[in-house]
Amino acid sequence: MNKASQIGFGEFVALMATLMALTALSIDAMLPALTNIGSDLGVTEANDNQLIISVLFLGLAIGQLFYGPLSDNIGRKPALYIGLVFFGIGCITSLLSTNLTFMLIGRCLQGIGLSGPRVVSVAIIRDLYKGERMAQVMSFVMAVFIAVPALAPALGQGILFIASWRMIFTALFTLGIVALVWFAIRQHETLAKEKRLKFSISNVIKALKEIITIRSTVFYTLAAGFISSAFVGFLNSSQQVFQIQFELGEKFPFYFAAIALSVGTASFVNGKLVMRFGMQKMVRVAVLAIVLISITFSTLMFTIASTPSLSLFMIYLLSTVFFVGILFGNLNSMAMEPLGHMAGIGAAIVGSVSTFISVPFGTYIGMQYDGTVEPLVYGFLIFGALTAIAIFLAKERAS
Repeated sequence: MNKASQIGFGEFVALMATLMALTALSIDAMLPALTNIGSDLGVTEANDNQLIISVLFLGLAIGQLFYGPLSDNIGRKPALYIGLVFFGIGCITSLLSTNLTFMLIGRCLQGIGLSGPRVVSVAIIRDLYKGERMAQVMSFVMAVFIAVPALAPALGQGILFIASWRMIFTALFTLGIVALVWFAIRQHETLAKEKRLKFSISNVIKALKEIITIRSTVFYTLAAGFISSAFVGFLNSSQQVFQIQFELGEKFPFYFAAIALSVGTASFVNGKLVMRFGMQKMVRVAVLAIVLISITFSTLMFTIASTPSLSLFMIYLLSTVFFVGILFGNLNSMAMEPLGHMAGIGAAIVGSVSTFISVPFGTYIGMQYDGTVEPLVYGFLIFGALTAIAIFLAKERAS
């Protein structure tokens, strides 16, 4: 581990969680407003509203390729500043949008900007920690910031009670400024000048060539992308499933909060158990649980009730996303473990590739929504199985 952070461990976790939580807030606060946004912008196909979520992930995938090498070259702090500026521009663009195209451009800019905090935060943690300790820190960070997905839909719904959906983007812009000031004042630069890498296309290609020769990094990155595909599919269709299919209306944020807290609980549990059992065992148990639970639920739908009750569906989701949370707490750390000597570009490539995988597959799962939960359940089953295959291939022949 490099020199310790100048701020206390608790504040460091809170700061990193806040920076990462900007992404979750930008996604989940929008969910209750998707129908209103689509109506105001003239969207005719209900499923097209999901693009407001998917396009942000596309921006994340694009931006991560940029911020990793940039942070290795100019330092972590300047790279993060640039990201937050792009995020602010995206918020303003979305705020002023008058049609879906304009909105999607703004959302993509938000995603490109948010990839700065996302990549730089992971790189800073990797600068300061490694191995099981890094996984523990990442899990605690996720446990803290998971409160945001739990509360974000309620925040979005609350804003809709007193103002239009455009005010949500004003709130996001304001939080971005707060995060920028906090980070600038309290967090020191973790990448020494003598360790910085000159940016060039050849360096990026060289790093990519090295990464694709590391079996564990390749397959853990694929695993992260596959399980994220199922989760993105859930995010895309969750508003329609809960507000329309189950007719929950304004109660939707409470059910979404329960699901988000399940992921957060898993991250906290992982932070406690990973030091005892190790990342390998944790991810194997988690991915097998996801597959078995989805097979069981699919069988119930096929043999007993094709349209499950809300209670039964919530039991399925709460248990499934709990184990998804276990995977989230470990897969990125496992993929990054051999990349300590190039943490910035390593985080960029790992994060970008996994997100590029999740965007088309997650969008496809969401777009299959047909008034039932079947596409969502089958999405968790199929991509959970693909995740399991990638995890076991990563372990095979690993040193």
